Amino acid sequence: MTRDLPLAPEDLVQAVRRAGISDERVLDALRATPRAGFVPAHHVALAYTDTPIPIPHGQVTTQPSLSARMIEGLELTGTEHVLEIGTGLAFQTALLARLAADVVSIEMWPDLVRQARQNLAHQGIRNVELRAGDGSCGVPERAPYDAVIVSAAFLEVPPPLVEQLRLSGRLVQPIGPGGQEQVVSFRRTAAGLEHRQVLTWARFVRLIGRYGFPA
Repeated sequence: MTRDLPLAPEDLVQAVRRAGISDERVLDALRATPRAGFVPAHHVALAYTDTPIPIPHGQVTTQPSLSARMIEGLELTGTEHVLEIGTGLAFQTALLARLAADVVSIEMWPDLVRQARQNLAHQGIRNVELRAGDGSCGVPERAPYDAVIVSAAFLEVPPPLVEQLRLSGRLVQPIGPGGQEQVVSFRRTAAGLEHRQVLTWARFVRLIGRYGFPA
């Protein structure tokens, strides 16, 4: 007997593997992080499918295979201090927390921050600091960061995020107007940001803020 929807974390892991993700550390983080704990209750049946899920304020969660590809592009080893722009309900945040030393994550909607904090607490994840605010400004008082991941699109990397990235640090961001973007990995050098590679094409919401699009 077959079932129509994946119902367990391993189903999601295998879907992400089929999408081309080969980093076993990233796959293990997916395996250890029950996505059902990070989606709205009325969408829990979709938790272990490789699909975006709507959340409040017209936002959607990042497709798990896309999150995995972006995280893979950061080349985390477990020692990094990471900045995440766009917490949502904190599923990607939880993956980062399993793969890095600690994570600072900033989200513009305070109610999402409150829910994300509860979600992380329920999973016993404590190496995350959540902030409500303008993600395009980063969190300068906690800089420098070894890696930065931006889960919203803008035409360029906001200058504060470049400034807060440690020399040789990695940054992944969708570059474009919002709707169809190149997800690009960068490395910071003495001369500025070095474009490394296009990881994939994807559709993201716009980055809103002082160094992003106007509200």
